[in-house]
Amino acid sequence: MKVVILTGRELRHTFMRKAIALDANIEVLSSYCEGSEKSLLNTAKREKNDTNQLTHLLARENSEKDFFETFVKLTPDNSNPSFIAKGEINDEVKVQEIKALNPDLIIAYGCSIIKEPLVEHFEGRFLNVHLGLSPYLRGSGTNFWPLVNSQPEYVGATFMYLDTGIDTGAIIHQIRARVFKNDTPHHIGNRLIADVAKTYIDIINYFSELEVMKQPEDMKSGKYYKNSDFTPESVEQLYCAFDDGLVEKYLDIKEKDKAKIIVNTRLKEQLI
Repeated sequence: MKVVILTGRELRHTFMRKAIALDANIEVLSSYCEGSEKSLLNTAKREKNDTNQLTHLLARENSEKDFFETFVKLTPDNSNPSFIAKGEINDEVKVQEIKALNPDLIIAYGCSIIKEPLVEHFEGRFLNVHLGLSPYLRGSGTNFWPLVNSQPEYVGATFMYLDTGIDTGAIIHQIRARVFKNDTPHHIGNRLIADVAKTYIDIINYFSELEVMKQPEDMKSGKYYKNSDFTPESVEQLYCAFDDGLVEKYLDIKEKDKAKIIVNTRLKEQLI
């Protein structure tokens, strides 16, 4: 399967593209890696943001190093990276480059919002992973907010066909985060990203065999979050929830009582 990857340039993005490109059945024609100049962490540093927010974001960065840095340093890079500025992926030159590559699939993770020319050209072959469970949560930080709201059963990832909306494409498959005793928010999030890489590889390899899944009635019915919602108060609420035993309480919840997710039959077979 020949693919093009659209992603970012932070450690988790590098891990993802390198992991996908290591699969023997996947040829990555090119990876377009956007800059991190507009990331929450860099924005917080520039603006000398609230200490709680900056501390949280720096802890996430350090946790990513624990999870992904050794893999990134020791594995070969078969992903053919091309480093571009944030938002440049929608420039006409880049759009034409990608069209000329003629990939079987385009794989998106952590890139800018993609505009119509590219989406329309690769309709049905343009995949995205949303780190959150649609339609329950859309927008940004959608695995941060379930923890803030003491609802860890809503932490997960949604693999979908990309459309021109925000996290509104047809869902292919969903996974829920694995949570263990003594986890921090960043343990949960980075373990999920590692699981996303394995699942993305399976989706690419079994793409022609995937079942068309029944969709939620309204993909815009959930809560929509913006970067501006990420406040000092929300960070404080997050850590108060963990101090109050959020993880331990969640581990006592039975599977049948958790948020319903869409599981593609063909992918479920790979887990058995």
